[in-house]
Amino acid sequence: MTGPDPTQENTDVYQRLDKVAGYPYPLRDYVRRLGWNIVQALLIRTSPGRAMGWRRFWLRLFGANVGKLAGIRPTTRIVHPWLLTLDDYAMLGDAVSVYNLGPITIGEHSVVSQNVHLCAGTHDYTKINLPLIRASITIGQGVWVCADAFIGPGVTIGNNTVVAARSVVVKDIDPGVVVAGNPARVIKQRPRPTA
Repeated sequence: MTGPDPTQENTDVYQRLDKVAGYPYPLRDYVRRLGWNIVQALLIRTSPGRAMGWRRFWLRLFGANVGKLAGIRPTTRIVHPWLLTLDDYAMLGDAVSVYNLGPITIGEHSVVSQNVHLCAGTHDYTKINLPLIRASITIGQGVWVCADAFIGPGVTIGNNTVVAARSVVVKDIDPGVVVAGNPARVIKQRPRPTA
């Protein structure tokens, strides 16, 4: 019994991993990312929970646009700080994954709760070499993304929206609503809070 002939093109396979770009970023990004990974492991993760200013300092040093009193927990994982914007009082909770291959913007007074995955990168599955797509994510002002939610590439979440726990958001969400489910759907309007 013999295996497949390696010289023959297999037309039954829709993707070819031998044709995927091995290094899709410029060398400068790999160097910056190495430095950031060292800082994140040694100086961010080991910092006390309330040391928000310390973490803001390091994020700004690596190019993040971080607003006044924005909060980042020590277990938050950020891939490219230079592609992150956190407006005033925005908060990233414990174990949030900021997979920002493309830009991610989080508006003022917005909370991204624990274990949320913000995924601003994917691949074009319609092409055999799966080219990288670095799509952006925009989270408006006054948004609450609840625990364990997934926010997909290219998504915009409108101001004052609530994304319920474990929801999967793969398309834009209008302002002032509550969404839940997989895929996330509007379940009601978010009421205006009282004092």
